[in-house]
Formats: sequence, structure tokens, C-alpha cells
Amino acid sequence: MANYDCLIVDDEEALSISTCKYFTMFGVKTFWAADEQACFDFLAENKTDLILLDINLGQLSSGFDICKRLRRTTQIPILFISARTSDDDVLLALHIGGDDYIQKPYALSILLAKVKAVLKRYKGKEDALRFGSYKLDLVTEKLMDDGNEIKLKAMEYKLLAYLIQNKNRPLSKEELFTNVWKDAITTDGTLNVHIRKLREKIEVNPNEPRYIKTIWGTGYVFEAD
Repeated sequence: MANYDCLIVDDEEALSISTCKYFTMFGVKTFWAADEQACFDFLAENKTDLILLDINLGQLSSGFDICKRLRRTTQIPILFISARTSDDDVLLALHIGGDDYIQKPYALSILLAKVKAVLKRYKGKEDALRFGSYKLDLVTEKLMDDGNEIKLKAMEYKLLAYLIQNKNRPLSKEELFTNVWKDAITTDGTLNVHIRKLREKIEVNPNEPRYIKTIWGTGYVFEAD
């Protein structure tokens, strides 16, 4: 089951595709579904952390219908996106479980900022990060692989957690120094040693890593669904 940051449910194909590409370019992995059937087909096989939901989806269903159906089983954040400006529409969207109402046309940069803010709050409530067969427990600070603990030193844990939380986004060495070590003068050698130790613990072949990949001249990227 693949994990996505955002699912867009909207019958405006050109706008949705451009929004998907823009979000993904800035590290928010996004998928597009054109209608209710495509939405629930996607959710049957994938996970997403947030849904952008249009109201007008053709004659067979509406975003209101989808929201009501979703709220029977999940509290995932739902942001309505619509050209409809009626106060009644806004109030109904919020009353049935929407978390926000964003009017079209929207600036992609503003929409992305709103989405990132919601994702930050939502993901902040998670107690574990998962990739492959691994689970990194954010409470106990333990790394588990199918129930077996893989010992991590304190800085290895902090580095791995930051990498996963920023998965699929290129991370410069300077960003890692500042946000993991809290020290902009940490040496490349220190970072390289910790990366090597992590690879030895989570990679099948540390010399050909599946997760922690080097971006030559820049830093690293943690690749995972």
C-alpha cells in the first residue's frame, strides 16, 4: 500500500494535474482522482494524509457526499476547494466535517502553504514513522523491523527521524547540520559516519542503498512510498 501526502478529488483535469505536479515538486507527494469512484478506488489501495475535495463533481455525486462518506470511517483532514462562494456552502462544508474551505481560483503557492501547515499539524500527532517493514517509534525512539528492535544511538535516531519526516525531498548537508545536530559547524565526516551506520542497519546492501541515497555535491534524500 503506497503512502501519499495529498489526494486531490476534482473533475477539472488540467488544474488538478498542474496542482499535483507543483505539490510533488515541493515534496508533497500528490495523486489526483476525478470523481467519487476514482477516489474510493484509490483509498482502497493507498493511504493519504490529506484530501483536497471539490464540491462539483458531475451529476452522480458531490464533494459533500464524499465528505459525509469519509467521515463515517476516518478523521483525515479534508480541505474543500470550490468556485462556489455562498456562505451556505462554506457552512455546510465545515458542518459535515471539512477542515477548511478554499475558494477557486487559488494561487498554487498559497494552497501549498495551507496544505503543508495542515500536514505538519496532522503528522505531528503520529507516534510512529513507517517505511518498508520498519517502524520508527517516536515515543520510545526505537526502530523495529517486523517486531525486532534495531539498536540506534541517539544521534542516529534523530537523523533517521528527520530523513523520514522529509522523505523524497533533497536535503542539503547544511540543513541536516542545523536541524539534526543543531550546529551549523558539524563536519561532513560526522554526517558521513552516521549515514554509513544507518545504511548498515536498514539497507539490504549498504553499498547500493534503497532508502538513503546520496545526492552528489548536495546531500542526501530518503526515498520511500
